[in-house]
Amino acid sequence: MVDLLNIVIALLSIGFGAIGWLAPRYTMEKLDTQDKGSTMGVSEVRAASGALFVGLGLGALLIGDPIAYAMIGFAWGGGAVGRATSLLLDGVTRSKVIFFAVEAVVGIVGIWINLA
Repeated sequence: MVDLLNIVIALLSIGFGAIGWLAPRYTMEKLDTQDKGSTMGVSEVRAASGALFVGLGLGALLIGDPIAYAMIGFAWGGGAVGRATSLLLDGVTRSKVIFFAVEAVVGIVGIWINLA
């Protein structure tokens, strides 16, 4: 069961990462971010919300070690911490709560099943 969950989490990371990497404007729309005329925002989404997670998921699948899968959990958990900070300091929206919940669950599961 742990192996299956690890593969699902890695594929989830790759899938969402691929969307950010290959469809940054769609991602920006869903994340309610704006393109103010430069390509830097699109570049950031392709890198930080996209290809980074593709590499993370692919790396874990290739390495196949519990520590590699746990690192996916730490990355998603880090995202959850950032999202929680935004919820506290920037205000609550439905979208932020949903994103936080997904990030927190993936993070906790990824860490728990691989380091417990």
